[in-house]
Formats: sequence, C-alpha cells, structure tokens
Amino acid sequence: MNNWTQLGLSLKEKIALTDPSILADLDKELLLYNYDFNARPKQKFPDGDWLTWLIKSGRGFGKSWIGSNWVIDRAKKYKEPIAIIGKNAADVRDVQVEIGLSSILKLSPSWFKPEYQPSKRRLVWPNGVIGILYSAEDPDLLRGPQHGSAWCDEFCKFQYPQELWDNLLFGLRLGSKPQVVITTTPRPIKTLKQIAKDSKTVVTTGSTFENRYNLAGIFLDEIKKRYDGTRLGRQELYGEILEDNPGALFSYSNLDQYRVSKAPELKQVVIAIDPAVTANEESNETGIITFGIDGNDRGYVLEDSSSIYHPHEWSTKAIQLYEKWNASYIVAEVNMGGDLVTNTIKQAAKALGKPHIPIKAVRATKGKYTRGEPVGALYEQGRVSHVGTFPTLEDQMCTYLPGDDISPDRLDALVWAAYFLMVKQTETYISEDSLW
Repeated sequence: MNNWTQLGLSLKEKIALTDPSILADLDKELLLYNYDFNARPKQKFPDGDWLTWLIKSGRGFGKSWIGSNWVIDRAKKYKEPIAIIGKNAADVRDVQVEIGLSSILKLSPSWFKPEYQPSKRRLVWPNGVIGILYSAEDPDLLRGPQHGSAWCDEFCKFQYPQELWDNLLFGLRLGSKPQVVITTTPRPIKTLKQIAKDSKTVVTTGSTFENRYNLAGIFLDEIKKRYDGTRLGRQELYGEILEDNPGALFSYSNLDQYRVSKAPELKQVVIAIDPAVTANEESNETGIITFGIDGNDRGYVLEDSSSIYHPHEWSTKAIQLYEKWNASYIVAEVNMGGDLVTNTIKQAAKALGKPHIPIKAVRATKGKYTRGEPVGALYEQGRVSHVGTFPTLEDQMCTYLPGDDISPDRLDALVWAAYFLMVKQTETYISEDSLW
C-alpha cells in the first residue's frame, strides 16, 4: 500500500495501517477533534469562492460527519446564524444534532460544545453563534429568517425540495461568505440536478467503500452482495445520479414534470394497502398509499405511509389516514392474507370506535408488471401528479423491472389505488359490496 493518494485515506487511517501503535501516543484532542487529521481527501472543506458544496455519496461514506464538522467550523469562524435542515424534526434532532455518532453534539469538543435548546429549535455555541433547526416538511419556516450558513442533510428525501431551496437562498444573505452544504444520497430530482450544474457549486462524489475502514465488515459484505452491480447500488453505494431506466414503467423526468406542491379540491380519496405477512427486520414493507382524484379525474399521490408494521399497526395507520383524508374506501390486497386482511382492519376499526369504515378487498390476477402497465400509461399521459416528493416510492417506481427479486410494496399499493380510482378494471375486485 504505497499509493496513499490513490487509496484516498485520511492521515489517521494511513498511520493505523502502517503502525497503529503511533496512535496511542497521539494527543486525544488530535485523535478526536482535528478535522484535517481525520478527514479523507474528499472530505476536506473545499477552497475557493463557492456558494454550495454538494456531497452526493453512497450510504456510510461519512456525509453526516462532514456536515456536522463543517457546521462546527463555521460556528468558530463566523458570527451569523446557521440553518440546520433535515427531512423532519426527528431526523434533525437524532441524526444532525443530538443522538447520532456523527451528530454535532457528539463531535463537538468540550470547550466548544453548543447548548441544545429543543423548545426553541436552536443550538447556542459558547461564542454566541446560533444554529436554528428546521424541518423540511415545512419549507415556509425558512421564509423570512436570514442566515450566513446552512446544512441540508439528505436533501433528496425532502418532500418539497424546490420550495425549501428557494426559501433558503432568499435568506442566505448574511456575512461576508454565505455558504450551504448539502449532504445526500442522490436521486435524479430536478432541483438536485440544477444545483449540481450551477457554476457556484462544488460537487464531491463518494462511495460507501471509501469509508471501509470505519464500517463493519459484515455490513459491507451484505450490501455488496445485495446491491453491487445494480442500478439501485449505483445510486445508494456509489453516489451516482441515475437517469431514467428505459425498461421501467415510470420515469423520474415524468414525475418531476407533473409534480405539484399542493393538491386541488378532490372528489374522492382512497387509502390503498399492500400488507406484508411478517414484521421483523427482514420483512417486506407494508405499502400504504393515499391517493385521490379531482373533478377532472386527475390523480394525486398525497402520502406514502409505508413501513414495516405489525398487522394491528398497519390497520390502525390505515384507519387514521382514512379519517385524516376523509377517504371513501380502504382498498386492501388480500392475495397473501385473504379474509384475515379485512378482518384485521375491521377489528382495528372497532377498537378505535370507527365500526363503519368501507373496505374494498382486491386480489391480483396478473403479474406486477402487467398490472402496472395501465397505471404507467396514466403517468405517461400526464394524468397523475405527486404532491411533493416521495423518495422511496419513486425509486421503486423508476427502477422496478420484471423478474426483480425485490418486493415493491409501495408501488403495489400505488397501483391498487390508481386502478381503483382511474383504471377501474373490475375483474380484479373480489368483493364489490364489501361495505360494513
């Protein structure tokens, strides 16, 4: 291992590979808090007159570690407020601020540790610099406040990336050198591609495997076995921005073209469920999609609530969404569970005091790809819009191909919803009068 530059290792990693005993003699502050000593070449803060540093990389590259250290460095050097933005309030708190191993509080030295004031959504450093916490679920929170720095973590998971980016830039006007860092596993959304092409953007691309000396071997072996050589792996492991897959029924460009930030008045809404039969770490997800149509029979994806659930959890969630959206039906696939699926919903409804929720039970009589084709045609015709961004659902839609061994549960739920409200191929319905 003579070519350290080619390996792209940090100084700490180089020493650990040649003579790890040297590390035992080094100052603890250097080992823990000296960024240049710990950072690999791609993780070093770029020089020059840039506005945005876009770090698009695979999972485990060290994106959050870079973002937290950059925020700490800015708090030392500049007096202006710092915007700290994540997908939702929980992610900001857990990943960026408090709990994660690469969070700001965990990486701050004792002599420069900020005070976390959760009720005020802020961090306050010993020198008076303030970090203000924002959830990307509400982009309007950034309408008005001014900042000198900003860190956006997992930008491609933001539901309203364009609205948030516009509001952030309007307020990024304090100090002599306003800058923003974006750390994200990339997706081919329009806003990210525009940011990447901007002349004031520095782009760093990194792979999961560049951080191999800091990741568990079993993790690396498993993800390499599962995803290396796949399109999803190119995105999730190597940080590539993928273009549309010509073999898929849906395309990112189409989703971006017809995406909206708000739905019009809707005449009908359904909650569609594709239930999983188990609920452990290895289980498939239960797909739960909220879908509506307006007076012109145009479709809108309103919410993706899919996750790994126990039966009482997914049934309760579906009923809560039914109430929230004033839905007409819960549409449930029963191929795997039969009457157990509808009975589970009924029991959950009774427990919640909602005994008269209408259920439509549906059974697949065609393969996933064939069943999805008429829904893909609706998208191609521009008759369906996504209200905001749904990253995991959209990745399933735009990467799933016939023969794939993954279970696209979110996509299945979406297809059932669109079938029910827009395609209406009634031969798939097994219970046309399943109201109770």
